[in-house]
Amino acid sequence: MPRKRLSPASRPVRALARADLLRRFEKALASANGVDGAHCVHELWMRGEMPVNIETALARLWDRAAETIPDWLPMRYVEWLPVAYEVAGRFQPQTKGRMNVYLVLLDYRDSRPEPYGVYVGISRYSPAQRFDQHKAGLRAAGSVLRRGLEVLVGPVLHVQRIGRAEAEQIEEGLAEALRAEGLFVQGGH
Repeated sequence: MPRKRLSPASRPVRALARADLLRRFEKALASANGVDGAHCVHELWMRGEMPVNIETALARLWDRAAETIPDWLPMRYVEWLPVAYEVAGRFQPQTKGRMNVYLVLLDYRDSRPEPYGVYVGISRYSPAQRFDQHKAGLRAAGSVLRRGLEVLVGPVLHVQRIGRAEAEQIEEGLAEALRAEGLFVQGGH
């Protein structure tokens, strides 16, 4: 059974056939195992499962195992999440430090054809703490203050606690690379 510390990028249930993955998901629901269920949903997502199936699985998992779901599983379906993982995976930090690269899901359902955008930032605070600061108006980016929905933890788990200079380079490069993939990107200074 996958453990909480396994990164979703490692895709620990990748080798399972779809039917086995669905059985494992049902077992995770029955035992209220949010970690295992999250890895199953994530794997289906990365394989391009139909959006309605991902949304249904997310709702079922949140209903049965909310307390044990890892923070890296988004709360809603985002079509381009596999792209975010692939792009972020291109950036491999070499230094240790106090800085964290983070992504915030932005809501543009009222104004753009693509309903979601992403904000790319860096901070010495954890991504969740920095998101809370944005939402409270503390050194807030306007896009996150007005449109921020949630932190997208999974794609950038590997670029946490790195050196400042490298974090700045990754922030800028990640924003550029996500834009090049067609995402609407804010931040990435």
